[in-house]
Amino acid sequence: MTTMTTPDLETFIAALPKVELHVHLVGSASVPTVLELARRHPDGTEVPRTEEELRRFYTFRDFPHFARVYTAVNALVREPEDVATLVLGLARDLAPQGARYVELQVTPYAHHVVGMPMREVTEALDLAARRSAAEHGVEMAYIFDIPGEHGEEAARITLEHALQEPPAALVGFGIGGIEQERPKYRDAYRAAFAAARAAGLHSVPHGGEMSGPETIWEVIEGYGAERIGHGISCLADSRLVAHLRETQLPLDVCPTSNLRTGQIARLADHPLPRMLEEGLYVTLNSDDPPMFATTLADEYRVAAEVLGLDRAGLAALAANGVRASYLPEPRKQALLAEIDELTAGS
Repeated sequence: MTTMTTPDLETFIAALPKVELHVHLVGSASVPTVLELARRHPDGTEVPRTEEELRRFYTFRDFPHFARVYTAVNALVREPEDVATLVLGLARDLAPQGARYVELQVTPYAHHVVGMPMREVTEALDLAARRSAAEHGVEMAYIFDIPGEHGEEAARITLEHALQEPPAALVGFGIGGIEQERPKYRDAYRAAFAAARAAGLHSVPHGGEMSGPETIWEVIEGYGAERIGHGISCLADSRLVAHLRETQLPLDVCPTSNLRTGQIARLADHPLPRMLEEGLYVTLNSDDPPMFATTLADEYRVAAEVLGLDRAGLAALAANGVRASYLPEPRKQALLAEIDELTAGS
């Protein structure tokens, strides 16, 4: 994606310390990484093996089509080494963008169905987190999420992995996938979140990305959400907007993702500015950046050039991300001080 930023604004965005709170393990795989995995595992996959074909493969008609493409790429992640490759690739890609900390969404069920033992997946995640910090200066934390269309077994496997073999940096429990499928498994999902929260994990579900405000209410009331992925349909319900404003429940917004999966027709139509006008707590994120031809830094460019935020607005979004993260408080304060210093000097 190309947006028109001035040199000064480009410098400011590059220097702005950032956290990434909504990005998926498989969706973070760069084109070279996916091509490497496709060559590594050539059998039984529809994923193209050339860059040009892969970029066409990433042209999505709607969210179900995106989900099918995502599943195809996910099928290339067959060994613990592949998991570590993805995490390290994300850290390498984010470091030059000013990203300091990531809460990476991992779907254990996807690794379970291809036969990867929990312990080996966890060891790969732990190794990759250590190397991400040492080699790229990017601190990794993990959120385990249920693929919402896969029902009770997916909920059970995700919870078992989170409670029995968690990586050291596991901080949260979530759910993604096709939101319209969730009502069929309502009790199983509520029970899984209750158990995860009882074990000390934060509740970080997706909600209101491709469905209406009722999904957001469900994750608030049924899952005990502490932060919500997307939440863009909240504006259709004035009572919900009032609740979100009052509670300052963070919403992890991903504008380009919403465009690429057909939730909005144009970036200029994105509800982010109105959400801010309504006093909602918003963070800015990339979701599945290579699949959507974006980066975390690009999302800040979009917020400036398309959605009209000035430097103070961009800095406020960056600070929101830091405060909404599950970083230890001293690390939060250090990053917030850096953001304040940059803003004061610009």
